[in-house]
Amino acid sequence: QVQLVESGGGLVQAGGSLRLSCAASRRIFSGYVMAWFRQAAGKEREFVAGISWSGGSTSYADSVKGRFTISRDNPKNTVYLQMNSLKPEDTAVYYCAAGTTSATIHRRSPDFGSWGQGTQVTVSS
Repeated sequence: QVQLVESGGGLVQAGGSLRLSCAASRRIFSGYVMAWFRQAAGKEREFVAGISWSGGSTSYADSVKGRFTISRDNPKNTVYLQMNSLKPEDTAVYYCAAGTTSATIHRRSPDFGSWGQGTQVTVSS
């Protein structure tokens, strides 16, 4: 049973924008931190951004701070990642993940219990 479904990836020129969406089942979304990770070819998966259940706390990797914004719509069980001023180094498969806490935003993959299948983001120079 698919519990997290990402969408919105694609090919964009450097400096452009994309908005990723992740629709989740209520069981793993409600009450939990949600996050986005990414994995570039030949590299380890890395934390991009996270948001608490209330939406009152967010956390970002230094590499995306000021360019990316994470948000969530709890009635719709959906989390978003608005990506602006994209750079070629942002090229990766982006994954949505559901956490196991409501307020503490962890940054390690093992702290997240459910994952989407990923969506490819390619930024051309």
